Amino acid sequence: MPREAETHTDIPFGPEDTPWQKTFSGLRIVGGRPYGTAPSSDPRAAYAGVPEVPHHKVQLPPTGLDAEQYTEAEGLFRRHIDTQTRNFAGYQVTSTLDYEERLGHYLNRHLNNVGDPYQSSSYTLNSKVLERAVLDYFASLWHAKWPHDPEDPESYWGYVLTMGSSEGNLYGLWNARDYLSGKPLRAHHREPDHAAVTQAPCGEGPNAFHPVVFFSEDTHYSLTKAVRALAIDTFHVLGSTRYPGENPLAPGTPWPREVPSTEDGAIDIEKLAVLVRFFAGRGYPILVSLNYGSTFKGAYDDVEAVGRTVRGICAEYGLENRRLHRHGGENGDDDERSGYWLHVDGALGAGYVPYLEMARDAGMVERIPPAFDFRLSDVHSLTMSGHKWMGTPWACGVYMTRTGLQMVPPRSSEYIGAADTTFAGSRNGFSSLLMWDFLARHSYDDQARLAVECDGLAAYAFERLVALQEDLGQDLWVARSPQSLTVRFRQPRADIVRRYSLSSETVHADGATRTYVHLYAMRHLTRQRVDELIGEMRQPGAFPPASSVRITAR
Repeated sequence: MPREAETHTDIPFGPEDTPWQKTFSGLRIVGGRPYGTAPSSDPRAAYAGVPEVPHHKVQLPPTGLDAEQYTEAEGLFRRHIDTQTRNFAGYQVTSTLDYEERLGHYLNRHLNNVGDPYQSSSYTLNSKVLERAVLDYFASLWHAKWPHDPEDPESYWGYVLTMGSSEGNLYGLWNARDYLSGKPLRAHHREPDHAAVTQAPCGEGPNAFHPVVFFSEDTHYSLTKAVRALAIDTFHVLGSTRYPGENPLAPGTPWPREVPSTEDGAIDIEKLAVLVRFFAGRGYPILVSLNYGSTFKGAYDDVEAVGRTVRGICAEYGLENRRLHRHGGENGDDDERSGYWLHVDGALGAGYVPYLEMARDAGMVERIPPAFDFRLSDVHSLTMSGHKWMGTPWACGVYMTRTGLQMVPPRSSEYIGAADTTFAGSRNGFSSLLMWDFLARHSYDDQARLAVECDGLAAYAFERLVALQEDLGQDLWVARSPQSLTVRFRQPRADIVRRYSLSSETVHADGATRTYVHLYAMRHLTRQRVDELIGEMRQPGAFPPASSVRITAR
């Protein structure tokens, strides 16, 4: 018999430091022992601590917490979160919210938007009526054809995400993989077992249904997870395994893991073109994921220029439009689709820049990032996070594509009375409610003014950091990418980083390794808070001495 794992019944546990074997009620005694397994070690020593919330105060013994213990534990957590919310400066998330008074009622209701947003369901506890309003809003904002019409391939299709843009990226790349691999489109789906495309146009060769994905070195790490989960080959993997030594950017050297970026963090279009040409010339369908407000530098890829470049290269090699023959079908069953797909990760930018564009048109700002949305025919899919620009208590977002690009759902879902064309299955119906509430209360004009304020705050933070750099006589590596809402600078002392929740990233520049942090000029941040941060970094010892800064040769 396998030996039982060693456990310790005398470990202090819970708010009263009661030994484990005494923390169970009479109903939970089985043979004189507590139901369940005692800890193998002290969880307080096993987990990273939060000084403001001692772990033993929030531990959950089988008896639960009494009223006094609960009040103390919840109070500790509340004060901690309120303090961190006040100083929150390092991430592209809006942290000051005001939904409780209007929407608190719904926290005692169950809302699940399982299945397709546009289909009624026997699962009636949903907010799909609000979800459709939200989706139509963004379809209009992003210049897609709306409303959704299942018979019109040029109309939009989308859904509200249960996760943030990481889910949108995963779903977009999944759709792209199947589309480029020749699997059946939803518009052509007649029978549950309808076969996929099995024959490509003449002359395309063995790689015709083997998509290869490209994304820049400034891309969010969720892309790496997505391509791994979906088993899509990156150009690095494919190049390293099938074409070692043939890196077209530097023959004889290892293939880069991602497409190089410019200094500002945007994808290097010239280098992307060289890499795309290498694989398009060998018949591989091309999948490009672009950033519209990259995570750390807040950079905007030039989506229009990338689309024009990729389309031109694909046209040279017969990948712009491909007529695909479906197994067992007549010629009329063939469909024509492109051999490339452009996905845009607009986690922050897609929710912010349209309003900045409105402000530009009204003469309130001079410059805006390049276009990114469905005005560009080369854009196949787009995603945005609701918790970033708008602000919600939890992660959520929107995914959008064109109806004619939808793939067939994995299987029918009679149980819920609607096709499940989404990724999550059960989807959080509260997110649609929250986004609907925000959009109902903030007009285009309101949001244009907010966009201008945030743009101005980012400029103010940049100027103040440059001034601090000059006053200290110390290079703080201060930088702001064009029209970005984030300003990056040298990492200060650890307690400052924690107090202001400053995100950090180590980058290679000029043959050295530098650790940066950044702040984001989101709607909740104020000039006063920026000044407080600057004041702390002005104090002696706020930055490590130059001799201890981690700068090492590569």
